Amino acid sequence: MATSGSRDFEPDVAEYIEEAFERCGLEFRTGYDGVTARRSLNLLFADWANRGLNQWTVTNTSTTLTEDDEYIDLTASTIDVLDVVIRRTDGSTTTDIAMQQVGRSEYWNIPNKSTKARPTQWFLDKQVTPRLYIWPAAENSTDQLIINRLVRIEDADASVNTVDMPFRFYPCLAAGLAYYIGLKRAPDRIQVLKGIYEEEFKRASDQDESRASFRVSPGIASSRRA
Repeated sequence: MATSGSRDFEPDVAEYIEEAFERCGLEFRTGYDGVTARRSLNLLFADWANRGLNQWTVTNTSTTLTEDDEYIDLTASTIDVLDVVIRRTDGSTTTDIAMQQVGRSEYWNIPNKSTKARPTQWFLDKQVTPRLYIWPAAENSTDQLIINRLVRIEDADASVNTVDMPFRFYPCLAAGLAYYIGLKRAPDRIQVLKGIYEEEFKRASDQDESRASFRVSPGIASSRRA
């Protein structure tokens, strides 16, 4: 018996919605069913962000500092910052030095935030537009900040969209969407749907944590020559 030879199974939003309705024992109809299901799907993504279940969206951002900088604004898609390093180039040698994260109280209690030197600490203020504060303030206009950011999963705006996630998370997504829809449309199945979702969520989150390669965490300072 011949196998398919393909590895391109990638359901679109409409197929996830149909799967979720079937698990709820409901018939999916176009129109409002699609609207409410896409809303539930995007709320599910927000829940995953709160739980930290989207390590595949980690991205590195670099920005060149300007002397006297005390902060930089990040994009609104930023959920969290995992690591920050300061990159300094001296001739042909480039050195990355890990910075230390501090809490809100510790940062705001620094008496002179305009003191200039090589930045050694950072604090993320999680506003609608997140702001990354550094201390000391930048002492030159050549240092770079390398920021390891966790960003939002892309929205499910249309039924023809595919979903921004690795293959192994598909079961968790289908189970989670079924549970969210069940809360509104199939209350008699909530406990069963919730149990399946939590089981799939735990399996997916355990896999995400075990794949440390998703997160590049610089430890001690390292140097390299250009």
